[in-house]
Formats: sequence, C-alpha cells, structure tokens
Amino acid sequence: MTHEDYRRALEAATREYEELGAKRREIDQRLAELAQTIGTLSKLLGLTPTVPMGLTDAIRLVVRGAGVPMTPVDVRDRLQAIGFDVSKYANDLAAVHTILKRLNESGELRFIPRAPGKHQYTWNRPATPVVLTRDIVRKMYENTAEHDAMHATHVDDEPRPPRRRRGKSQKRARQA
Repeated sequence: MTHEDYRRALEAATREYEELGAKRREIDQRLAELAQTIGTLSKLLGLTPTVPMGLTDAIRLVVRGAGVPMTPVDVRDRLQAIGFDVSKYANDLAAVHTILKRLNESGELRFIPRAPGKHQYTWNRPATPVVLTRDIVRKMYENTAEHDAMHATHVDDEPRPPRRRRGKSQKRARQA
C-alpha cells in the first residue's frame, strides 16, 4: 500500500468513527426518553418497576434525557415526574446535590456556574476525535511562525553588525 492509500483508509476510518459516535448519542438520547416514558406510564398504571433503580442511575437517566442544562431542583422534580420515589431520603434535594457533584467529579456531568442557587448540570458528551492531516499540521506550523512574528521586539531589515567585546585595557584607555 502506498502512503496515499493509508491516508484514504485513515480518513474513512475516522469518518465512520464520527458517524458511529453521532448514532450512539442519538440512541442514548432515545433510550433515556423511552426509560422516562416507561417510568411515567408505569406510575400512571400503578405498576412498580421489577428492577429498582438507584438514585445515581435515575439521575443519569434524567440528565441525559433532558438535553438541556438542569438545576438540582429541576432534577428532583423530574425524578418525581417519572415516578422515582424520593420520599425515602430524609433530604431529597441534598441527596440529589451529592449525586450531581459526584457525577461531575467523575466527568459524566458538566457543572455550569450561574447565579447563586441557579447552578446547572448537563450531560458531558464525549469529545469527537480529530485527525490532524498534513494540511492541518502545516497550517498550525504556519500560525506558530505568525505568532512568533507578532511578538518580535525588533525588525531585522538590516543585519546588525556584531558587537565587539572590549578588553580591560580598552576600557581603561577610554576612562582616562
């Protein structure tokens, strides 16, 4: 295989990887929506879930399915709306805050600072990898040269003559 064949194979693999990542995000979004629908319909029918869900998984489900940043109060209200029993916690909002902070620390959620009491969390989508092709690397290198030029302290239009070092005898002669 030639160098160009490898380049085409790399571009095809990268393109497929990005497409599959986009499909995964769509599937995750739809699964979260369906889980919320199932929870809500089960509650309306008076059914109890056969597999009890913990608070952490329920919060993951709610935040992932929301698609928009949510405050801890929003998360608690959404948990109640899908039928999750938050009454078993002495302080349901404190429990939600604790889980949100832990999920943020683990990188699953992203904290969005707002006005006091209005901070929000959003699902932290995975980063899409970018392949640095030869063109991109060349442009980055060119921009580095531009950056260096912008921070130059003098213009080298004319070469400067080399500075001569004076010896001790020349300094004494000058001083006298």
